[in-house]
Amino acid sequence: MPTDGQGGCVPVPDISLHDGTSIPQLGFGVFQVPPEQTEETVLTAFEVGYRHIDTAQMYQNEAGVGAAVKAAGIPREELYITSKLSNALHRPDDARRAFDQSLERLGLDRLDLFLVHWPLPTLYDGDFVSTWRTLGEFAADGRVTSIGVSNFEPEHLQRIIDETGMVPVINQIEVHPYLTNDRARAASLAHGIAVEAWSPIAQGAVLGDEVINEIASAHDKTPSQVTLRWHVERGNIVFPKTMREERMRENFELFDFSLSEEEVERISALDKGEDGRTGDHPNVHEWMPS
Repeated sequence: MPTDGQGGCVPVPDISLHDGTSIPQLGFGVFQVPPEQTEETVLTAFEVGYRHIDTAQMYQNEAGVGAAVKAAGIPREELYITSKLSNALHRPDDARRAFDQSLERLGLDRLDLFLVHWPLPTLYDGDFVSTWRTLGEFAADGRVTSIGVSNFEPEHLQRIIDETGMVPVINQIEVHPYLTNDRARAASLAHGIAVEAWSPIAQGAVLGDEVINEIASAHDKTPSQVTLRWHVERGNIVFPKTMREERMRENFELFDFSLSEEEVERISALDKGEDGRTGDHPNVHEWMPS
């Protein structure tokens, strides 16, 4: 658990979701963690205190996450496990098989959260609605508690809500000080959809920023901690990825300090718009796993 500097523990806060459930605001991401190192890495994260793990079919390391869950022996109700649908498996029958395989690899009979990883509007004849509707089946039969989306732009959100009546609980999008992504973030929040931020430190690009370093010095914190705290102050859910235990611990120490409103605004003002994006724009993303 994070400490309060006086030997006490500061719990990771939960974010309430519109389906009546909640999600830990801080989690651990396993993007780009090699499959053969995933079990050990996640076990270390559990030892540090993380209980929210974010994986995906396309990361090819669900089995490692599952092995860590089994080896750790942590009660299932204390864990929050997320996975995401592969870009190659959007058609309903493919998605159904893929979801079964995710549960098998993870060694679980239920996921806490399952997401459509990318909308892929230029593929599958532009039909991401049937994919979203299929995720509703998994929630209806109890094999996943909550369903959401990732990388959905405002128009994508509006379309799936209009055509299915199902509102995602989460939209996982690229957000960091150099891409505040305010349009997608505001559209999500307007529907009651919580925002998860991937690439929360812009793959490290913001860590040398003069403003962030000045604020970090004022709080006797690292630039990474200040950037992640900026996310927390704005209500974002974050799940930084690292394979180093010392960095895991550093990233976990976010709840014993706070930023002033002025400091949050100064960091938000670093936004570079589309020039700050580290990944594809969702309207053009077409990557398929080999």
